[in-house]
Amino acid sequence: MKRRPVSDAQDQILNQIHDLNRRQFLGSLSLGIGAAALSQWWPSGQVGASELFPASSSIPRAKRVIFLCMAGGPSHLETFDEKPKLALLDGQPMPESFTRGMPIAQLQGKELRCLGPRATFGRYGESGQLISDYLPHISTVADDIAIVKSMVTEQINHDPAHTFMNTGSIIPHRPSMGSWVNYGLGSEGESLPGFVVLTSVGGRNPQPIAARQWSSGFLPSNLGGVEFHSKGDPVHYVANPPGISRDRQQHLIEAIRDLDRMRASETKDPEVEARISQYELAFRMQVSVPELMDISDESPETLAMYGAVPGDGTYASNCLLARRLAQRGVRFIHLYHRGWDHHGGLKQYMKTCCNLCDQPTAALIQDLKNKGMLDDTLIIWGGEFGRTPMSQGGGDDPGRDHHIKGFSMFLAGGGVKGGVTLGETDDLGYNAVEDPVHVRDLHATMLHLLGIDHQRLSVQYQGLDVKLTGVEKARVVKEILA
Repeated sequence: MKRRPVSDAQDQILNQIHDLNRRQFLGSLSLGIGAAALSQWWPSGQVGASELFPASSSIPRAKRVIFLCMAGGPSHLETFDEKPKLALLDGQPMPESFTRGMPIAQLQGKELRCLGPRATFGRYGESGQLISDYLPHISTVADDIAIVKSMVTEQINHDPAHTFMNTGSIIPHRPSMGSWVNYGLGSEGESLPGFVVLTSVGGRNPQPIAARQWSSGFLPSNLGGVEFHSKGDPVHYVANPPGISRDRQQHLIEAIRDLDRMRASETKDPEVEARISQYELAFRMQVSVPELMDISDESPETLAMYGAVPGDGTYASNCLLARRLAQRGVRFIHLYHRGWDHHGGLKQYMKTCCNLCDQPTAALIQDLKNKGMLDDTLIIWGGEFGRTPMSQGGGDDPGRDHHIKGFSMFLAGGGVKGGVTLGETDDLGYNAVEDPVHVRDLHATMLHLLGIDHQRLSVQYQGLDVKLTGVEKARVVKEILA
């Protein structure tokens, strides 16, 4: 595996260090996680990647990303995409012109009938953003968000759709976007991972989320996401075993580090350096993580704003933890709320999920804004796909199937223009017909806001220059940039 320089400045620096003995280069730095990351995967710790290796001609607007994944796929037709014509056709056969030859997940061979929106919409903020009554709190930050109503993806079932959203590829075991971001920029902190994952549950049929969704793939393992738990043991396998003091643990870590360095000098295997950095980071996390995860030191007003209760493991607490992680220099924070797979009981479970996720999402945006952090924190909200305009299930409260041809997401902060809406789907909310935004375009825009050129950030792997945005054309969505 070989890193491809992302700028001319990198070419010059790589030429300067090319003839240095690798051990001498490491020895000239402070040994540890910062040195390992700098030597292998560019800058980490105290060194700013944007200063040493400018990745594009754009000025970075965001320092970090908080990706709020509504796992299961929220319906755009009950959140941001009002469709009066679909309401008029409620219960009538779905026009075949929309669905002929189109991928449908679980409605094959069934009579397709239109399902009108189960929500009312209003205009909010000075910008007049169109938002449904399921999201009363997000409507209060309407002027801070950019709604994209024309998202398009390629995978129609949950796990491959998450894989595509997270890695830009349907091929398993590719690096996740959080790993790519840390690969390009490094971590701002030394006592926490650069990529942290938090999960919560609530709603209908919570689909499992595999840990490989935040894997580092073929990048070094120290760039993978680390799952934190807001309830119970914060991080698995970090605490000392019973009877082992911190001093004894430190001696053990130092002994393992010395053995690993001896091995690294023989094999030149970069994964050994990654392992050293992970041991040292885990040791520091024994002190940093308990303090981070204890949100009881937040004011009663802040807890009430999020709707968070210390130690409850909810999405609300995870949003508050996301703000705390951002304050401590974590580069990529990925929250998954599992419960948005509404094949049936659409009204019931939309209410459940929105009651759990609407207030904390708005609170996170407002809290970051109050603390002067929203300008350099990019927030992305959405699921792996949307839901069909056709009904699924029977009874008084049917649901919607998976849908990939047009759905909604929103972005906020980090160089995004608030109070704008981009794109449109057709009259029934089936196809993106105006300003379609592919998942790869979302990735390219995210990297651009971080100051990274998505076309130049790549790794040579199996004979290919592999990128988060793939080999297909991807564009920066400039229409939503401030």
